[in-house]
Amino acid sequence: MTIADVSFAVEGAVGVVTLDRPKALNALTQPMCVAIDRALAAWARDDAVAAVLVRSSTERAFCAGGDVRAVYDDGIAWKRGETPGHLVRDFFRDEYRMNRRIKVFPKPYIAMIDGITMGGGVGLSVHGSHRVATDRTMLAMPETGIGLFPDVGASYVLPRLPGEIGLFLALTGTRIKSPDLIDLGIATHAVAGERIAQVTAELIDAIRPGDPKAAIDRVLGRHAASAGEPDLAARRPLIDRCFAHDDIDRILAALDGEADAFAATIAATIRTMSPTSVKLTLAEMRRGRSQDFDECMRMEYRMTQAVLAGHDFYEGIRAQLVDKDRSPRWAPASLDAVDDDTIASCFLAPAQGDLTFPD
Repeated sequence: MTIADVSFAVEGAVGVVTLDRPKALNALTQPMCVAIDRALAAWARDDAVAAVLVRSSTERAFCAGGDVRAVYDDGIAWKRGETPGHLVRDFFRDEYRMNRRIKVFPKPYIAMIDGITMGGGVGLSVHGSHRVATDRTMLAMPETGIGLFPDVGASYVLPRLPGEIGLFLALTGTRIKSPDLIDLGIATHAVAGERIAQVTAELIDAIRPGDPKAAIDRVLGRHAASAGEPDLAARRPLIDRCFAHDDIDRILAALDGEADAFAATIAATIRTMSPTSVKLTLAEMRRGRSQDFDECMRMEYRMTQAVLAGHDFYEGIRAQLVDKDRSPRWAPASLDAVDDDTIASCFLAPAQGDLTFPD
């Protein structure tokens, strides 16, 4: 089966999803999310399918995120009273249902995260059993820079990374590569980018019903590449020390108090982000530590509906993707001006109801 921008096939005993929207770096549209969710639901019930493999048609990107420009366009029209805002509600609902389908998928799920992997691409990979990175992989959750927050299950995944590295990644949008992905457990395996097609072909040839995991481990073990030294490992004590606080002012004060150029750089980065998004993301990460996966996804859906009724998401997308002036005018413009009641209101159930997970 093929729809626009994604195709599905069963090759041997493997359900293969191929993302094929190269000009947009495979940014996920709502129809893509719905189609992937439906295919996974069917393959979960199909005894002839022993595993699923998700790949990209281009080495430039696995998936650069969700199609936030489409959400922006629909949201602007909705706020003007020109449309009912279906995409504002439905895009995140359908994407999050797909994320959960991956999380609970009962068979091996192999994501070949070769190339740029951001936002929605993280959600399409990190919840699966096998996450294969290459020397071309670059992963980030850059949402605080567009007036949003790390979503697609990030509120569950990031707080469970070692120490405070998850909060650091969430607030700063730092880009990390294969060595750090392996070191942090975000990726489970590393292979050379030049071998990705060969590894994919061997996986499809080797996987059979019965014991697919053993076959997967053999192939990935045979092609295992050294990821190299992680860049963030030496920074972990500083990150753990400075990001241990539950208040953004204290985090920034701790960074400012470090005699370290790295600390100064990341403090400056945080100060360029949407103040509302920064405070919201900190609250999200702290809440996510004690919630199960479904609770995190419902929380994130609530947050999207609050954020899309506000200002900064539209200003962030305007600055980054529409006018491309890279000079967002956040409102409120400072962290001090973002009150606690505004943040708390983002966690309330939306008028149209919470996210649900139908079978």
